[in-house]
Amino acid sequence: PALLFALLGLAYSVPKKKVSLLVFSKTAGYRHASIAEGKKALLQVAQENNFAIDTTEDATVFTDKSLKKYSAVIFLNTTGDVLNPEQQVSFEHFIQSGKGFMGIHAATDTEYDWAWFAKLVGANFESHPKIQKAKLNVTDQSHIATKHLPAVWERTDEWYNFKDINTAIQVIISIDEKSYEGGKNGSGHPMAWYHAYEGGKSFYTALGHTPESYTDPLFLQHLLGGIKYVTGKK
Repeated sequence: PALLFALLGLAYSVPKKKVSLLVFSKTAGYRHASIAEGKKALLQVAQENNFAIDTTEDATVFTDKSLKKYSAVIFLNTTGDVLNPEQQVSFEHFIQSGKGFMGIHAATDTEYDWAWFAKLVGANFESHPKIQKAKLNVTDQSHIATKHLPAVWERTDEWYNFKDINTAIQVIISIDEKSYEGGKNGSGHPMAWYHAYEGGKSFYTALGHTPESYTDPLFLQHLLGGIKYVTGKK
């Protein structure tokens, strides 16, 4: 009987739905040389963690029907005006249905005229100095995207300055402006953050300009944590 009940239990257990990600890297402005490395790294992270993943630069996938199958959309170094008004509405519906968004680096250099998106991603790109080494302060070591990181993380990247920062964001990494040249956001200059937004979840990291970023295990673990946050996986 015990075996019979075990088999019945198996028959009636509902299979867990696999997390499905859409990586979108369309550019209408500057095109990052690291997009190819970024896609490759995200495909690897997805494979290692049993996520389904599609990559595209085709904005026509932004319809209510096509987006329905995804748990989250990742904007990987997108730039400029990448979605038309109808596609924007579908993406709004997607987030409002409880789904996730993750932005990497130039995601903040995207869709400046779309106020809804600026609030979703959390800020707009304003400027950046030359690529250089700087010290990052991990301000929240309890978050799934930062708990593996040292309290002070020194690395080389292109460090963004921001405008129109959404006051609702929860900052988990800031940059020490005294550790490099060209910072314009003062003390507490944000570099990675998360927040709930219109029923969905948003995570953004300003890191990820350089191709080398996408072979850095600490950065890849940071991205995985972001994915887990926006897809609700613990």
